[in-house]
Amino acid sequence: MIFLYNDEAGSERIKLRGEEHKYLAKVRRHQVGDIISLRNPNEIKTLYTYTIDTITSREIILLLESTEEKELKPKRFFHLGWCVIDPKTVEKTLPALNEIGVSRISFIYCERSQKNFKIDEKRLKRILRSSNQQCGRSDFMEFCFYKNLETFLAAHPNVKVFDFCQNYLGEKASLKEALIGCEGGFSQKEKELLATQEVFALDTPLVLRSETAALSVASKVLV
Repeated sequence: MIFLYNDEAGSERIKLRGEEHKYLAKVRRHQVGDIISLRNPNEIKTLYTYTIDTITSREIILLLESTEEKELKPKRFFHLGWCVIDPKTVEKTLPALNEIGVSRISFIYCERSQKNFKIDEKRLKRILRSSNQQCGRSDFMEFCFYKNLETFLAAHPNVKVFDFCQNYLGEKASLKEALIGCEGGFSQKEKELLATQEVFALDTPLVLRSETAALSVASKVLV
């Protein structure tokens, strides 16, 4: 854990109870005198440093030591257009995409996306919150939602499309936004819609799952 989000971060004295108490006292086994870093989710640019003053069976009391404006965010902007797949797979993949540094994910309901799949944005934001605390990232990834590929392309006409071709993504890729299909790829109708977009691929003979493609492309661009 690099820091904890807390709505009271910035106050001279903070009491931590419940899950925060359990995590610091029983999981992390912190002791009196240890230093803890906090960020206020409403003021993420500032990092607050606290000392553990008291630990009891029910609460931990923190005292403010220092305040520093310290952002830690990706060096480059990268927008991932991702056709909707099983939300459970999205949730498992999201922390890695967050650590890599993806700035925004647009979820698009394509023709081969199962219509019963519903992305729970609130749950994704909870996952991001936990991921940020673990990796140190101070800013939050953004989410957008599109009912179909046509509306997404209208909003992002210059997006490059990941699909089968000989135009391989190089080591120093300069993509700002990329579109990844769902399981089974794009339908014939969608391929016609994408006919004028620039297409790229990864230099591998293997077929990648949607989430593997998303991670691989993001890694090429950002890491």
